[in-house]
This record gives sequence, structure tokens and C-alpha cells, in this order.
Amino acid sequence: MNHKTSSTAVLMACLLMAQQSGIAAGKPLELKWNELSPLIAGRVVELIVPGGATVRGEVAAVREDALVLDVRQSSDAKAYPKGNAAIPRSSVTLLQVQRERGKWGRSIGTTLGVLTGLGLGGYTAAKTANSAGAGVAIFITISGAGAVGGYFAGKALDRKTTEIRVIP
Repeated sequence: MNHKTSSTAVLMACLLMAQQSGIAAGKPLELKWNELSPLIAGRVVELIVPGGATVRGEVAAVREDALVLDVRQSSDAKAYPKGNAAIPRSSVTLLQVQRERGKWGRSIGTTLGVLTGLGLGGYTAAKTANSAGAGVAIFITISGAGAVGGYFAGKALDRKTTEIRVIP
């Protein structure tokens, strides 16, 4: 690979990674316990409970004394195994609520990734391959990587995370 091709590949990778990190996080939304239910019911949330464990799951219910989650992931599987769990109200101080905003980001990201991958793959294969077999392998690898990278970059654009601080 020559210098110009490697610079283009590095630039493309940096642009795809910077899309997610370039979005600034805002100030957390502050809500009282009785205001939570309409905003988080049925949504995927992530929270850190006392003791430092991170729990992620879908909200099943907001009760007077606890948040009921269908736990999907936990950093402490013994304390919070997969399945239903009631997180005490006193343990819930900061929630990250995730939601999908449609499919436009994935569609556009995949399309741009395919087009970029085809162009970059064709150029790289033409400039670096010594045989047709090697050229085809280079082309398919770079084209596929562009499509996959574009899909995941678009998926990150479709996902919105809102932080909610529970106030007394």
C-alpha cells in the first residue's frame, strides 16, 4: 500500500469513529420519581447501583419503592442476574435511557460505506495487487469493511441516549 492509499484509509477510519464521539453530552434531565414512568417505561436503561455494578435492561415497571428491570447485562451477575430484578428506589440516582430514532442513519451510513468501500477498494486493488486473485481479495475485503463500518456508524447516529438524574 502506498502512502496516499494508507492516508486515505486512516482518514476514513478516523471520520467513522469521530461521528459518535463528536456528539456532545448535554446536562442530565432532572426528574422526580413520580415523573419517571412515562419517559422510561418499556425503554432500555443503564444505571450504576451502589457497590459499583452496572445494570442494563428494559424497564418493566416503575413502582413506588423500586424500579423493575428485565436485566439483559450486568457487571455483577451474582447480585443482578439476567431476568427480572427490582432495583430499590434509593439505589436509582442516574439513568441512561437509550432509544432508536428510526433507520435513516443505518441506511445512509451503509450506502456511503458501500460507495466509499467500492471506490477505495478498487483503487487499492488496482495500485497494489500483483495478480487478479490478490486484487479481487483486496477489493472484496475493503468493500465489505466499508459497508460494515458505514452500517455501524449509521447505527450510532440512530441511537440517542438521554441521562436522567432522579431528584428527591
